Amino acid sequence: MGVVLALAAEGCAPSAASPGPAEVKVVPLAGAQLERACVAGAHELCFNARDDNCNGLLDEGCGVHTGLVQFSIAWNEASADVDLNVTDPNGELVSTLRPTEAGLVKERDCPGATDDCHGQNMENVFLDGGKPLLRGTYRVAVRLEKLGGSPGPIEVTLGARIGPKSYAATFRLKRPEQEGVIRFEL
Repeated sequence: MGVVLALAAEGCAPSAASPGPAEVKVVPLAGAQLERACVAGAHELCFNARDDNCNGLLDEGCGVHTGLVQFSIAWNEASADVDLNVTDPNGELVSTLRPTEAGLVKERDCPGATDDCHGQNMENVFLDGGKPLLRGTYRVAVRLEKLGGSPGPIEVTLGARIGPKSYAATFRLKRPEQEGVIRFEL
């Protein structure tokens, strides 16, 4: 599986939001390549899971919750089911049914049982603003559940925000149950 890890904070102005950790260690799969993922002053595009304008926020102004910690995925194939599985430093997997003790909230499961995504293939996990940032390892897995008639591979963009820095990676998932994993260590 090909993975591209993009460090979007390079040369970008930090967000005016509260500062995040001073150091973040990103542990991608072997062979990951860095790329620049944003352009200062660009318009923010909705539902692409990227910080298009280098302000440290993912898909702001698009009806998606943001937080000091945020992980989002987006893909184009409407019939494919891709899941964003985030495990917090306490080892708790976030779900749409309830937030984790650390305050991570999963606001979308697309297409999911409730199909509340209105054709926008995106899933989003964010840290509730009332909770402090928990230091440790965040395990972020992007998993293909079903192709849904698409021939594959399914190209999935992962966007991550840790404090004022944003990151992006692209996964190309070819078969159901295939996943890509990145760890963020704070």
